[in-house]
Amino acid sequence: MIRPATLDDVDALLRLEESCFQTDRLSRRQFRYMILRAHADVLVHEHEGVSAAYVLTLYSRGTSMARIYSIAVSDALRGQGVGRALVQAAEDRARAEGRVSLRLEIRRDNEASLALFRALGYRQFAQVPDYYEDHMEALRFEKSLAPHLKAEQVGVPYYEQTLDFTCGPAALMMAMSTLQSGQPMNRTLELRIWREATTIFMTSGHGGCGPFGLALSAWHRGFDVEIFVSDGANFLVDSVRSELKKEVMRLVQEDFLDELRTHEVPINFTPLRVAELKSRFEAGSIPVVLISSYQIYGEKFPHWVVVTGFDERFVYVHDPFIDYEQGETALDSINMPILQKEFEHMTRYGRAGLKAVLIVSRREPSHA
Repeated sequence: MIRPATLDDVDALLRLEESCFQTDRLSRRQFRYMILRAHADVLVHEHEGVSAAYVLTLYSRGTSMARIYSIAVSDALRGQGVGRALVQAAEDRARAEGRVSLRLEIRRDNEASLALFRALGYRQFAQVPDYYEDHMEALRFEKSLAPHLKAEQVGVPYYEQTLDFTCGPAALMMAMSTLQSGQPMNRTLELRIWREATTIFMTSGHGGCGPFGLALSAWHRGFDVEIFVSDGANFLVDSVRSELKKEVMRLVQEDFLDELRTHEVPINFTPLRVAELKSRFEAGSIPVVLISSYQIYGEKFPHWVVVTGFDERFVYVHDPFIDYEQGETALDSINMPILQKEFEHMTRYGRAGLKAVLIVSRREPSHA
C-alpha cells in the first residue's frame, strides 16, 4: 500500500537511508521537515505494517516543475515493481499539483535506478561531475507530465551567479553565449559586467545591475540590444530610501542613457507582453527579463532571468540563482516552466509595477 508518510514513519525511513545509501543520507530533522513543512510529498510503501520503501518529491515554488529528491526500496522488496509503483504515484501527485515536468539526478553507478527511470520514459539531458559526497558523477533526467505541450526551446547554456547581486551579468552571459559560440561564461566576466552595469546602490547591500548598464555591456561586446522599460533615469530609484543614494542612482543611469543614445540603441518606454516576447524569441533573439522574485523565493527583490523557450501555456527560463537553503540544485533553475499569466505578473516589480526587458540579438555586419 502506498500512502503519504507521517511522523510515525521517520524511524523506518531512517533505517531505509542506512541500508540503501552509503553517503548523502537524509537526517531525522530533514525527514520531519519534509513531512510537516516543506512544499513536498513523501510517499511510503507499507509492507506488513512497516514502511519498506519511499519516494520524496519536491515542488518548485512559482514554477510548474517538480523534482524527485530521493527514492529508496528495502532489499526484501527489490525486483517486485515497488520502485516503479512509487515513481508512478509520485508522477500522479505531481500532475495533481499542476506540474508539467518531473526531474531527478541519479548516480552514474546506480544501474538499477538508471534502468527504472529510462524504462519509465525519463530522458537524460545533462551530467554533473563530482556531484555526490564521494565525488561520483550525477546524470540528470527529465520526464514531461504533459506531453501534449510542445515547447519551442533553444539550447541556452546555464551559468550560476556566484554573488547575490550578479543575476544580471549571469543572465546576460547566458544570452550572449547562446547567440555566439565561444562567448565566455566565467566569474571574471561576471564581475567585469557587474562593474560596468551596476547602479551602485539598489535595495540593500551592493547595487545590482539595471537595464541600461546591462544593455551597454552587451552592445560593447558586439551584440545588438533593444530595451523595453517603464521608466528612465528613475528606474529602481525608489528601492533605496536615502536621498544621496537616489541621486547617485539617477546620475549613473543618466550617464548610461546618454551613451545608449550616442550608440543609437533603441529604448522603448512601453511594456513588452508575453506574445511579443515570443515573437522576438522566434525571430532569433534572446530576451533577458527583470522579474520580482516574490512568487518564486518569497522575497521582494528585483531579479534577472533569461528566457529559453515557450509553448502554448508556459514560458521557460534559466534562473541564475540556486536556492541551496531549500535543498535545490541547478536542476531546479534550468528551463523552469512558468505559466504565461504568472510570468506576466512576475515581470512587474514593486508598487510602481516596474518592467524591464532586454532583447539581445546577433549584430548584423555593416555593408556601408
